[in-house]
Amino acid sequence: MSDILVQHDGPIATVVLNRPKMRNAISLAMWTELARAIEGLAKDDSVRAVVFRGAGTQAFASGADISEFTENRKDTATALQYNAQTAAAYGGLRDCPKPTVAMIYGYCMGGAVALALACDLRFAAEGAKFGIPAARLNIIYPPDSVGQLVDLVGPAYAKDILYSARTVDDREALAMGFFQRLLPPDELERYTYDYLRRVADNAPLSVRGTKLTVQAWLAGLTDERRRRLADLALEAFESEDYKEGTRAFLEKRAPRFQGR
Repeated sequence: MSDILVQHDGPIATVVLNRPKMRNAISLAMWTELARAIEGLAKDDSVRAVVFRGAGTQAFASGADISEFTENRKDTATALQYNAQTAAAYGGLRDCPKPTVAMIYGYCMGGAVALALACDLRFAAEGAKFGIPAARLNIIYPPDSVGQLVDLVGPAYAKDILYSARTVDDREALAMGFFQRLLPPDELERYTYDYLRRVADNAPLSVRGTKLTVQAWLAGLTDERRRRLADLALEAFESEDYKEGTRAFLEKRAPRFQGR
């Protein structure tokens, strides 16, 4: 069975890190397959939201598979190749036009934190923990991921987490803004999919436009980005879904959006 599983349930896709005996530690092959899977889901019009999770409930993922580092990150050339693969997975996930949620049970460590950061939201089960032990390996964490951490928890907490390499517990992670929801373990899965079914029922063009607007704000609203967002707003206004939304509101019924 593959170490990366892609499952579909109506408009919601789930990507599973499938190495439960290794606490879902992410191998180089898995980083490569993750990038491919994300690219495919981004292009699939039938998919309106994506969940990322680890197999089982012991860990989202314990991080990158460090046992591979003696071969796959043994010198500058292999480190550059390795970093290119992880960057492709993180970048593809950040740029995915669909809403994404990291559903976190147990440990979320190291490179898995960057994967969770690249998702739009992080929903966790009570008892979940996260940490970035890069300082214990003499690794400098990727700048885009550090930037996302700063955006979420602020510069002081980001420095604290990276300087100390400590493990942050569930309540502190919620308080600092890393987790957006913290639920009992037996409620997390149901809540996550119920939430995303609600998102999937909304107008895809509007949801996608919201994601792009937030990204543009964080990156800096240049004139070019403002023009692109204005064009998207007009495209949404002229769409069939806008007409359907208006009709449904006036007819007091649920809208049936098609994404066009």
